[in-house]
Amino acid sequence: MHSPTPSDAQPKSSVSPYLDTAPLRAGDTVRLIAPSGPTDEESLLRAIAQLESWGLRVVVGDNVRARHPRVKYLAGTDEQRRTDLVEAWCDPDAAAVIALRGGFGAMRLLDGIDFDFMRKHALRPDGRPKLLTGSSDITALHQAWDHHMCVATLFCPMVGNDPFKNSTVVPDEVAAWLFEPWGGRELGFPALDGATGESGAEWTFWSDKRAEDQPETSTQDQGGRPLSRARTLVPGTAKGRLGGGNLSLVAAGMGSPELAGVRELRERSGPSILMLEDVEEELYRLDNLLVQLVRGGWFDSADAVVLGSWQDCAEVDEVEALIMDYLGEAGIPIVSEMGFGHDPDAPSTPLGVAVTLEAPARGRPRMWVDGA
Repeated sequence: MHSPTPSDAQPKSSVSPYLDTAPLRAGDTVRLIAPSGPTDEESLLRAIAQLESWGLRVVVGDNVRARHPRVKYLAGTDEQRRTDLVEAWCDPDAAAVIALRGGFGAMRLLDGIDFDFMRKHALRPDGRPKLLTGSSDITALHQAWDHHMCVATLFCPMVGNDPFKNSTVVPDEVAAWLFEPWGGRELGFPALDGATGESGAEWTFWSDKRAEDQPETSTQDQGGRPLSRARTLVPGTAKGRLGGGNLSLVAAGMGSPELAGVRELRERSGPSILMLEDVEEELYRLDNLLVQLVRGGWFDSADAVVLGSWQDCAEVDEVEALIMDYLGEAGIPIVSEMGFGHDPDAPSTPLGVAVTLEAPARGRPRMWVDGA
């Protein structure tokens, strides 16, 4: 593990896009694809309507409605889904490639992709970079885009999933990341001022967390927006490129070309802040996945670790204790409950961009995209 120092500098390759210009603008063309699991017609039509309501021109992949002839959890064959992905990214008119939903199957596509060819199509005609969006199983694509093309992507709720139907905040929050510049933008749920939240409850920290001492806290403001639950497990400050994603997918990628040489990653790519989240995993499964990352050296490149949601997993305090067992003595800042992932109101998180993390011993931790 590396302890960050003030002299650490970002390598040229990590200069972030979208700092003073938005990734998208009304009138842009986006390609909607299903690189993982299948969807139903209602969800597809709702997703198209959502994107069109933002003024975007939507081109749907030819195989979005396909079904694998044998495997029910895949949206078409690997070749069908890979074809849609490559054609979408290489479309000269496309400003973004939007994953309809996650599930399983994105990692199956990677070995058949010519990334040298993909790299030649990473820019729009006006020179702005294209954008890939999605989360969960799309972690596999985020890792590949970062490794093979060194482009920033957006880890965000997907338009074909329930948060876009049920959440009062997700559509607007995703739209803000698509249609507004990223420079200086804070990550996570809305910020709270001072050491207490709007509910008046004090922040709690790993060092003094005891169940009997926990105050009654409100998770929403008066407008129904979720409030930040972020807290410091290990204090400190770090700067680096943000990476990671879904724990299960990161662990599954260990030993792959995308995660080869992870022990040398920091020396090659500069400081990094790694984020993790997951869904529907028992504590022993999370333990096993973390062991895989520890033994594979994935955390050796980390200048800090940031945890998102653990929806329908073990209790958060159990997950935090597990993380502390493995990383508590690593000498790097660790922050919990940043919300990204499978939380019903999950905030979006850009990957492959330079961010700053401040994790005070007392007070709310904050992370934001560095400015130009």
